[in-house]
Amino acid sequence: MIANHFFHSASRVLLGLACVIGLVASAAAAPVAVSAPAPDFTLRTMGGPNLRLKEQRGQVVLINFWATWCAPCRKEMPHLNQLYDKYRSSGFVLLGVNVDDNAGNATDVAAKLGVKFPVLLDTDKKVSHLYDLNSMPTTVVIDRDGKVRYLHRGYQDGYEVTYDQQIRQLLKE
Repeated sequence: MIANHFFHSASRVLLGLACVIGLVASAAAAPVAVSAPAPDFTLRTMGGPNLRLKEQRGQVVLINFWATWCAPCRKEMPHLNQLYDKYRSSGFVLLGVNVDDNAGNATDVAAKLGVKFPVLLDTDKKVSHLYDLNSMPTTVVIDRDGKVRYLHRGYQDGYEVTYDQQIRQLLKE
């Protein structure tokens, strides 16, 4: 009788844990969606201190996921620098999230490209997985309330004009 009671109790606990694990796994696998809150994260900057996305609330934020081996990423950097210079005093934050395994490579390439905006290091790919990256670069534009408003996968000449228009629109809101 005691063994039977123990078996049923243990079975209920395991079933409950399986449901919780299933919910957590499905929530973690949910892709980033326009109009949904941007998944929060904290990453170390190239300069050393940590930066948390949630602390940027009240600003328009553009997150650009990039890698040193990505030619379109390198091509896009000067345009991102221009956007950063143009809007940073108007309530705009640009964050470059580098996904290389080696932070030293990211630091070297960012210096060679003259990157002016903060570069965050995602060497363990946790944030990349959180944002469901499937192409490089990926650019996410977030409004002042922390919601994803625009999502761009890849880069082609002229995308920076679209970014500029979207940033300007969100800064006016």
